[in-house]
Amino acid sequence: MTHYFASLLLFIGLLGLTSCSTTHWQTANRESAKIAPLPNELNESIYQIYAARAFSWRGYFATHPWIAWKKKDETAYTVAQVTSWNLRRNGSSLAVGDDIPDRHWFGNKPTIIFEARGEKAERMIEQAKKLISEYPFKNTYTLWPGPNSNTFVEYIIRYTPEVTVELPPHAIGKDYLTNSNIFAVSPTGSGGQISLFGVLGVTVGFGEGIEFNILSMTFGIDLFRPALKLPFYGRLGMDDRPL
Repeated sequence: MTHYFASLLLFIGLLGLTSCSTTHWQTANRESAKIAPLPNELNESIYQIYAARAFSWRGYFATHPWIAWKKKDETAYTVAQVTSWNLRRNGSSLAVGDDIPDRHWFGNKPTIIFEARGEKAERMIEQAKKLISEYPFKNTYTLWPGPNSNTFVEYIIRYTPEVTVELPPHAIGKDYLTNSNIFAVSPTGSGGQISLFGVLGVTVGFGEGIEFNILSMTFGIDLFRPALKLPFYGRLGMDDRPL
């Protein structure tokens, strides 16, 4: 049984190898992926959540997500994310400022997970600002099992009721709950979650299906939009969508 489990993990890991950048970070692509509307062509508020494979060897296992928004009277997007190097440079893992919203993450093309516009987006923007100011892990960053960039964005998702999505299964750190909680509402708000410091746990919800977290690796099945949830690879089946 152990041999079978190890073989399965190796197979899943190999599936994701072609999705990762191996270039040097200084020369890796950081240009727009042409997903977001240009700010000067947008006359309404917009709120977006992105994720891309992490840089270098980390991309074989995990993702890096971020949040972007622009209010209708603003001339540039604001991007909010957590990185380890920001913690080393500035004493806070949080980086919030004007930026290109849909940049390649050091060679890896981002995927848009969620988007809202108009008044709905404006409500989400105000909630995001509030949650960012209250984020409890500004002064720390741990690659595994968290808190990391996935912990931050899942925290924003979980406490923004109108954002009924979840991060990809291979977003290591997404199950690290804030405030030392063990029990929480599931990210989509449609079920519940038990997580022991992001290392072991289970999530059950209409939007999530059934997920088992084993050493921060997600194994599960989504019945609402049929798909297997696998570590390293992500979803195998239908794409995820908001409830």
